[in-house]
Amino acid sequence: MRVLYIDTSSCYLYSAIAEEDKILDSVAEEYGQNLSEVALPRIVEMFNKNNLSPTDVDKIIVVNGPGSFTGIRIGITIAKVYAWSLNIPITTITSLEAMATSSKEEKHHVPMINARRGYVYAAIYDKEGNVIHKPEHLKWDDLKKEIDQLEDKEIISNDEFDWEIEKNPYNPDFSKIINTYKEKESINPHLVNPDYLKLTEAEEKI
Repeated sequence: MRVLYIDTSSCYLYSAIAEEDKILDSVAEEYGQNLSEVALPRIVEMFNKNNLSPTDVDKIIVVNGPGSFTGIRIGITIAKVYAWSLNIPITTITSLEAMATSSKEEKHHVPMINARRGYVYAAIYDKEGNVIHKPEHLKWDDLKKEIDQLEDKEIISNDEFDWEIEKNPYNPDFSKIINTYKEKESINPHLVNPDYLKLTEAEEKI
């Protein structure tokens, strides 16, 4: 079984191709505002390097948020068009699930993304990956009260915050992510949509 993983929910392109339990190729690079221009060519490059055609993929896993509104749409668009045009099964996971799954710590995992103005996108998972607090857009002060009750915890984030916290950087473990979610139920490509966890600023002003 070959699986393509795509995550463009931040300023990074995180993508990998796996065959069974082996990662054939991967990319984890920061592109910032150039992400929309380089994401698809870099994915195509992985295929070419490994002499694979698009039809050689059996499943697509795409991150559908939360994170950068623009970034999320890039990955979703690539994955939806790919899955629909070639009739390839597709499923979604959140960026917070990917972050927690990649952890090597035997602790409660608290993946967190800066949502600005004192808010974060965050979730809490126990050591076995069970959801303690589902992904949510919430005030940092409210989340802090909850995680302060945990005896052992690991905050995971690549973002900077206006408050001091002890955190570990997010380094995607593509093998763990893909193996954890490759059997997740597939959905209709037309139903694959961003999950921002909050309204866009334009929608909030309506």
